[in-house]
Amino acid sequence: MTELFASIGSPPVDLNVFDCVRAILAHYSQAFTPALVISSLGAYPIYRILLALKSRQTVSQYAPEGHQKKQGTPTMGGLIVVFGFLSVLLLSYNRILISTYQFGSILPVFWLVLGFSTIGFVDDFVVPRLIKGKRGLGWKQKILLQLVLAYVCAFKLYDATSMETIFMVFTILFFSNAYNFADGLDWLAGSLLIGLSIGLMFIAGLAGVADVVPYLTALLGALIPFMVLNKPKAKIFMGDVGSLPIGALLGLCVALILFPVTSSGDFGNSFGLDTAGILSHREFPVMGTMPFKLVCLFIVSGMMIVELVPVPLQIASVKLRKKKLFSFTPIHHAFERKGWPEGKVVAVFAGCQALLSAVAIAIALVGANQFRYDPSQHESREFSTRGQPLPLHIPFGVDQGLSRATAPPIGKGPSR
Repeated sequence: MTELFASIGSPPVDLNVFDCVRAILAHYSQAFTPALVISSLGAYPIYRILLALKSRQTVSQYAPEGHQKKQGTPTMGGLIVVFGFLSVLLLSYNRILISTYQFGSILPVFWLVLGFSTIGFVDDFVVPRLIKGKRGLGWKQKILLQLVLAYVCAFKLYDATSMETIFMVFTILFFSNAYNFADGLDWLAGSLLIGLSIGLMFIAGLAGVADVVPYLTALLGALIPFMVLNKPKAKIFMGDVGSLPIGALLGLCVALILFPVTSSGDFGNSFGLDTAGILSHREFPVMGTMPFKLVCLFIVSGMMIVELVPVPLQIASVKLRKKKLFSFTPIHHAFERKGWPEGKVVAVFAGCQALLSAVAIAIALVGANQFRYDPSQHESREFSTRGQPLPLHIPFGVDQGLSRATAPPIGKGPSR
């Protein structure tokens, strides 16, 4: 790891976590606050509607004994989060709240979240009422629908068969199902989301993909009213209608951090920092090479890996060996079965996520502070995709003589 850090070069400026917090608060509170307000206004009406519709949690007969008491609790509370988040996207797309240069390509994100939420709605509400005895869609049907939606979104952002497209489809499916498994205990899904989103925000900014950050801050703002209703003893659960789209959005953000979009395309500005406007603010230096981003993203995603991977391993072991690998999956239920109180399980999982996020942020800070800026490499670069010239990339903390006023305007290429 030391050699990896050394390969990036000496830092042009020292950056600490407080600089990152200042930049995020300065430029992205516009996304957090409206989402919080809109989600708060919609929370109680949505809760009352779900009670009227008798949208109740059906707990599996195989769940731990202590989990059976949750039978009949209203579900589909994730609609509160989705409502607040999508409302902010719509208002921002029409430039009512936030200019689109800060929100990047809004439409693919909007349709991805709406589509995955629709899958969750069919799974939570439609199928159990149409087919007696069924708790929801079969896993093959669910994965197929997710695959189609993920591919359409990735296709809009990348080439049809590119490595980036394949990776985005994988991360969307991985995180949507991992986060879906994490929605099993009071406050567990929400507390994991807070730690994971904060980690991804810092990594995105330090990786030069600050366009991703507003989506995560809007998501956190929309989450808070749900967490009020989901606190122990929970009055409402998230359900697939919320966990699937939230996980899909997290997977999308992970893919965009690793492979930023560099084209304006037909959907507003790109997700990449080069067209994001934030570039001219120069809050962040750019984290080094691809290995830095891979390491950071792998670490920050640790709890999602822990939630998802044991499930297929358990199924494969039972089918092939007729024996269980774990006492119960998803893995948080295994700790319940060992006698841990629900609150202790949630606290330990949330603490582990916070620790993983802190480690990933620390590595990202090292990567950013080790970045060496070579003006000759940047002055000769002009990125262009689909005929759209993109602006000169100028990391924060370098070439201090260049003022914000002289930075290339958004949507304009560098002069030759």
